[in-house]
Parts: sequence; structure tokens; C-alpha cells
Amino acid sequence: MHCYCARMALENAIMVSLAERPGTGYEIAQQFDRSIGHFWSATHQQVYRTLKKLHADGLVDFEPVVQDGRPDKKVYQLSGLGRERLATWVSTPTPVTPLRNEIGVKIRGAEHGDLGSVILEVEQYREKSRRLLGLYHGFAEQDYPDPDALTGRKLHQYLVLRGGIRGAQSAVDWCDEVIDGLTRERNRTTADQPSPVSD
Repeated sequence: MHCYCARMALENAIMVSLAERPGTGYEIAQQFDRSIGHFWSATHQQVYRTLKKLHADGLVDFEPVVQDGRPDKKVYQLSGLGRERLATWVSTPTPVTPLRNEIGVKIRGAEHGDLGSVILEVEQYREKSRRLLGLYHGFAEQDYPDPDALTGRKLHQYLVLRGGIRGAQSAVDWCDEVIDGLTRERNRTTADQPSPVSD
């Protein structure tokens, strides 16, 4: 079931990308690398494989474009059926995704391992989240300098970006709280240990 849902989500993400602009498989994969992939990741191989299936299902069409000295490239676009399917999917309620956070489970089991190692891992997770937050803020400042004036596709893209900003900021704040709590616990544990007896 998980694999089916993941495949369906990738199909829909690719159709959203093609609804914004037609493109080659490479261009769509690049779009995932630059923007969509921050919210739904996919490898280039997965993008190409899914495009092939979307074409077999009649949801996308392509036009061959002749290139000098190179194989023809395919420029994909949504078919009429693809646009209908995308509209239906957008209007269908999305089930709530269960929270799965391995580092959260590890924190819960921290008493069974080395607290210092757990703290280090949370610090690394915080740094990744902090860098992602900076990247998102950069996108917001560069691409959406006047959010109140946005409409249509630009507004929708901005709102998704705001979700990423809030999620990354929340992760940073949570990591700070976890690091503080575990560090206090480690310090108390160290203080409670008996001092070595000198001869």
C-alpha cells in the first residue's frame, strides 16, 4: 500500500509540473531537483519511469523534437485526460499521512544508549533543518518579494513554500528543545556518578 501511494503521489507531482509548463524528462527531473523535490523527492530514474507509465495510461502526450547530431528529445505535456485526472485528484480529499520520525523513536529510547551520540545526531538534524530553512527563505526573498500581491500559480507556489518554511522552523525549534533537555539529563547523570576514589 505504501509503494502504491508513493507512486500515485509521484504521478500527481509530475502532472502538476507539466500543468505548469511542458518539458522533457530531463527538465522535469531538474524541476524536482530545484523546487518540487523539496516537498516530494524523486530520482531522475523514477521521473523517467513514471513519465513512461503516464504516457502508456494516456495521461501525457509528447512531441518529438529533432536535434542536430543527437537523438530526438520528447517534450511532454498533459493530455486532455491528464488534465481531467489532475482536476479530480486536486478536488479529492487527501488522507492524513501518519507521522513516521525515526529520530523521534530514537530519542524515546535514548535511555538505552549513549546520550552523547543521540545529542550529536539531533544537532546534525538541526543543522540540516537550519540550512533548509535558509534555502527556503532565500527562495521567498528572491522569487516572492511582494507576497500580498501574488495570485494564481505564484500564490499557490508561495503557500507551499511557506509550509516548508514553517516545517523547517518547527524542526529547528524542536531540535533546540531536545538538545537542551538531553544535555540537562546528561549533566545530571554525570553529576550523580560517584567521584573516583583516590589512593
